[in-house]
Amino acid sequence: MPLDPSYVGHAYPRSEIYEVGREKVREFADAIGDPHPMYRDVDAAKSAGHPDVIAPPTFVMVLFNKYALEAVVRDPGLGLDYDRMVHGDMTFTYTRPVQAGDQLVVTTYIDDIMARAGNDFLTLRAEIDTVDGDQVITARAQLVVRGS
Repeated sequence: MPLDPSYVGHAYPRSEIYEVGREKVREFADAIGDPHPMYRDVDAAKSAGHPDVIAPPTFVMVLFNKYALEAVVRDPGLGLDYDRMVHGDMTFTYTRPVQAGDQLVVTTYIDDIMARAGNDFLTLRAEIDTVDGDQVITARAQLVVRGS
């Protein structure tokens, strides 16, 4: 079933709050094999001008997958067949690093849907902000839903 093009411009409700913890940051850094001290040591992060440990740049994939991707996958009206979906492209635009203690929320938008060569291309934008409304990151992804 093709994606519903009337969803272009659709915004999903803001996610629940995700609290960034030091242990989650450390676990993620361990998982990607990055030993940088600012991901583990509060003093190292503070000496670099941060209030607490910061997360590796790709840490936001945790929030993207948990909230943005889940929003579109669970929306039956959109018509996304997850079994046929592959990740095409991903970009992040940072206002500042994610840091331990952040309370973040995600608002997901469908920026574009197009069909090409029998495949659907879905462009998502996830605005990741603090609960107080301060922008932290904009994540953009293009998902490809392969035709049958």
